[in-house]
Amino acid sequence: MENINWAILGPGTIASEFAQAMSEVDCKVYAVASRSLERAKIFANKFGIENVYGDYDKMLENKNIDVVYISTPHCNHYEYIMKSLESGKHVLCEKAITVNGSQLSDIITLAIEKNLIVAEAMTIYYMPLYKKLKELVESGSLGKIKMIQVSFGSCKDYDINNRFFSQDLAGGALLDIGTYALSFTRYFMSTQPNEILTTVKNFETGVDEQSGIILKNSNDEMAVISLTMRAKMPKRGIVACELGFITVENFPRASKATITYTNGGRVETLEYGDTEKALKYEIEYVNNCISNKIKANTLESSIDVMNLMDEIRKQWGLRYTFE
Repeated sequence: MENINWAILGPGTIASEFAQAMSEVDCKVYAVASRSLERAKIFANKFGIENVYGDYDKMLENKNIDVVYISTPHCNHYEYIMKSLESGKHVLCEKAITVNGSQLSDIITLAIEKNLIVAEAMTIYYMPLYKKLKELVESGSLGKIKMIQVSFGSCKDYDINNRFFSQDLAGGALLDIGTYALSFTRYFMSTQPNEILTTVKNFETGVDEQSGIILKNSNDEMAVISLTMRAKMPKRGIVACELGFITVENFPRASKATITYTNGGRVETLEYGDTEKALKYEIEYVNNCISNKIKANTLESSIDVMNLMDEIRKQWGLRYTFE
């Protein structure tokens, strides 16, 4: 594989996981930038990164950088993706890739114009297990999809100053964990849902604390999604078909699923991939796209998910302070 120079923009917790994953695919992070030069230096020393910046724009001026991994809060994704593309760099951006569909549309337009790759770091799109499960569902051996259930509860500490509950930083359950649940749902649904019913309980800062979402598409496939940021729930996805159902525990980075057959209750286990290599799969995907000049196709799913989140927030009456 050709030498591809990666840069990290925003050296937070997930960026540390990412830098570790880079070493596992025999890639080296070429540069890192933070708004705090000291923070960038600490990160660089930990992972052996030679080029260190205390200014995002300065890093993007470096013509040796091929692709930028963005792991800032959601509210900044649009700005830094657009700047990266303007600088001629491919992009892998953490979920949720943008705050709304309009931002994502702008990004796609510019990426096409610049002939650059943009991908969302949504683990579901890259885990080997999901490719196998999709093949299973599309084979028809389980019959038609009838119902999808997804739950995701993350118990965040009560702190009105935490980014998870900040209006200014696009906080709330939907963009942080709901994007996983909706990505799981849309991954298996045969068409985009065209009916949405939802209710929400807001946190005192105005962002969504917990919600229930019901989806239905033109093929009468339905989904029920439960989200909360102040209570723990299993990260569980279920795809129920006429002849059996698939259960995926800890679904965001899953490598194992069970299939329970309706007739007789026989249970079969499928294992593909490795949970610990979730970020490695993302890196390999982007590297392959760049090396082989393949157009990334993951944004097709990201567009659908973002449009669903736009409509859900519209029903809630939730707009972030900067929108």
